[in-house]
Amino acid sequence: MPFTCKNLYGLIGKPLGHSFSADFFNRKFESEGIDARYLNFEIDSVAELPRLLVEYPALSGLNVTSPYKRAVIPYLDSVDPTAKEVGAVNVIKIVRMPDGTPRMEGYNSDVPGFADSLKGMAPGCKNALILGTGGAATACRAGFDRLGIRSVLVSRTPGPERITYGDITPEIMSSHLIVVNATPLGMYPHVGEAPELPYDLLTERHLAYDLVYNPDVTEFMRRAAANGAETKNGLEMLLLQAFESWRIFKAR
Repeated sequence: MPFTCKNLYGLIGKPLGHSFSADFFNRKFESEGIDARYLNFEIDSVAELPRLLVEYPALSGLNVTSPYKRAVIPYLDSVDPTAKEVGAVNVIKIVRMPDGTPRMEGYNSDVPGFADSLKGMAPGCKNALILGTGGAATACRAGFDRLGIRSVLVSRTPGPERITYGDITPEIMSSHLIVVNATPLGMYPHVGEAPELPYDLLTERHLAYDLVYNPDVTEFMRRAAANGAETKNGLEMLLLQAFESWRIFKAR
């Protein structure tokens, strides 16, 4: 499929029907008169990435979403310190060498995006629970570290440096006033799903933050609000990390 624009950007992952990234970037390009286009590349395997670079020689950058934030790393020529720390990449800057060979540089814009989205919220909170153990969860953990907040990962299965949902006690809930859903549960079209959290232990002192942004109000948020908790979805984080992605794409 031919493209006449100077630069092409896109998103790789699966599924991508929930994503707002293409709409956000294409509106930005149109409003600012930027000769570029942004496409969704829903691929069945991250091994298809080299093919995309050949098929679309105008590719200048990619965002990466589930389930490829970790799997993409072996395909990259370099990984910046933040992405290396969390073991997950969600931004790939593609630099064409003089001979036309693409060089792929990996970054993580989720960490600053998440940290910035929490500024001014839950003041005085010292501990947080992160539901999930994937790339988004590790980015949240690094973001909490930047804010001086201790965090604990929660998983359905036991493992090192994590607890299970069954381990959550009233004492843990009362001392961890931010709870982040970093799983895809509740994402469109599976809007009725939610993590197996003891929602009755949430109070008006808690912030229930869902990284999912489609739908606007997830089942996790609905259950949390029913117990008095403040809620927040992932739309602001999406926008903040998108701004950071664009800064990375355009950096020289």
